[in-house]
Amino acid sequence: MIKYLGSKRALLPQILSAIGAAAPPGARVADLFSGTARVGHALKTAGYRVLANDHNAFAHTLATCYVQADADRWGETAQRILADLERLPPRHGWFTETYCIAARYFHPENGARIEAMREGIAALGAEPELEAVLLTALLEAADRVDSTAGLQMAYMKRWAPRALNPIQLRLPKLLPRPAAGGCAASCAEAEAAAAGFEGELAYLDPPYNQHSYLGNYHLWETLVRWDQPEVYGVAMKRADVRTRRSAFNSRPGIGPALARTIAALRCPRLVVSFSDEGYLSRQALEAMLAPRGHLQVIEIPYGRYVGAKIGIHNPQGEKVGTVGRLTNTEYLFVVSETRIALPSSQAA
Repeated sequence: MIKYLGSKRALLPQILSAIGAAAPPGARVADLFSGTARVGHALKTAGYRVLANDHNAFAHTLATCYVQADADRWGETAQRILADLERLPPRHGWFTETYCIAARYFHPENGARIEAMREGIAALGAEPELEAVLLTALLEAADRVDSTAGLQMAYMKRWAPRALNPIQLRLPKLLPRPAAGGCAASCAEAEAAAAGFEGELAYLDPPYNQHSYLGNYHLWETLVRWDQPEVYGVAMKRADVRTRRSAFNSRPGIGPALARTIAALRCPRLVVSFSDEGYLSRQALEAMLAPRGHLQVIEIPYGRYVGAKIGIHNPQGEKVGTVGRLTNTEYLFVVSETRIALPSSQAA
């Protein structure tokens, strides 16, 4: 699965343990900010009936593949189509010109193959679940041969070694349908998804600072939408990165937006994940969540994202600053009707 700013890959065991303490497998659970769908995929693996929601098109595609689509229905069909797509001749068009020549996110040979395969997917007119599986395979294949440091804010001056590897499609790791019933993916703002959800538990992992997922992963949005957007700057970002701004990426906006989302939820249990380098303090979050029931907090230390480890550099690539810290604390706020036994002695 795609590596992602704010990904909870390293924290999955703690998150699953907290959710498992609050709701048994088979329960209806919402992931309102699903991102790469890592948490939703893990919850489906554990037998939950998951609603995975995200407002970005590429994240919705990942959730449709990894949460909504079932392996027994789409696995063999998708594998056959992926093999056909890999045999398509390269196509050098708008995508290759924009992201391989004007910008250098992909080597032109891979870019032309990405373009051909994306046109091939578009021509199929496949059902949404099957299309999401094929698009996810293409996104992940492109991610394996890009020439970036992990974010699409910029690209390498020289081709990264992996960018010279030929792109290869792989079938995503689809899951069987849980015994309790099917899962679903939606593409809505979190507050709207919260208002429409009925179930036992909601998991919230909102953006916590100024970093926009659309801005950091604009190529994935373009590959999914396939809309040849107007672009700007050296990074060739989509023009709508400037206009599709989230209140969760704003210091004054995040508190009211999160409060409205929480208020819209009708489920009895919540698990909220938030970093100590976010715009909201632990005290502010506790004040927001405590009225909903018994509140417990788990503290989890973890390493900061790779950009922090690389350090601060000027446009010439020279190191010009020092990083304040390499470790953050992730808080898991668990709200339930009564106190439950959480899997950490750090729960308070």
